[in-house]
Amino acid sequence: MTARPTAPVTSDAALAHGHPARTSRAWAWTGVAAGVLGIVSIQASMALGADWEQTAGDADAIVADLAGKTSTLLVFHTATVLVAILVLVFAAGLKRRLDVQAPAGSLLPTVAGSGLVLTSVAALMGSGLDTQFMFGFAELDKIVPESGAFYADWIATIPWLWVGAGLTAVAVAVASLRHGAAPRWIGVVSLLLGGLTLLVGVSPLQYMAGFVGPLWLTVAALGFALGDRR
Repeated sequence: MTARPTAPVTSDAALAHGHPARTSRAWAWTGVAAGVLGIVSIQASMALGADWEQTAGDADAIVADLAGKTSTLLVFHTATVLVAILVLVFAAGLKRRLDVQAPAGSLLPTVAGSGLVLTSVAALMGSGLDTQFMFGFAELDKIVPESGAFYADWIATIPWLWVGAGLTAVAVAVASLRHGAAPRWIGVVSLLLGGLTLLVGVSPLQYMAGFVGPLWLTVAALGFALGDRR
């Protein structure tokens, strides 16, 4: 009895139109959205603290200032929570993308995905006190001034902790430049912007990572969405 060769089984989706199915880039576009929303979140946070020189050291003045910025608080809250959610989708897609080209058993894809999990946690925690204070400022007599002042410091610091994105970017840079696991230009951008994000993120000025991290995410995600051929 002669054994007959068996053709590999291919799904109908993979054979659609006679071509292998292409992996969806939705994860990359989700990263673009997360990056843009990250920029919005940081800008809203800055707007909320725009008058800090006039209110510094005066808890009552800080609370009164925030009480007149409800719409900005809503923008900040919505953008920050969406970052926490969307960045996880990009993290999962990025890990899958790097797994395709990275060396077998490499830790780089996992490190890249995990860094953005830290960013998600920072965003979630950064927005975590919003419900307590956002609408409470409408009744100032029920707000403890010192608590309101603490909230002002909280939203001006915690959502800015994008150091995890810096870790992700450096992992992408290594995967790209050493192993060709991503387009080279994305690796260069990740090394520059991600290295800066990681550097300031581990320094005492760690909140400065919020200026660079969302920018890296937006550029890198656009690169994977538009310029990645794999």
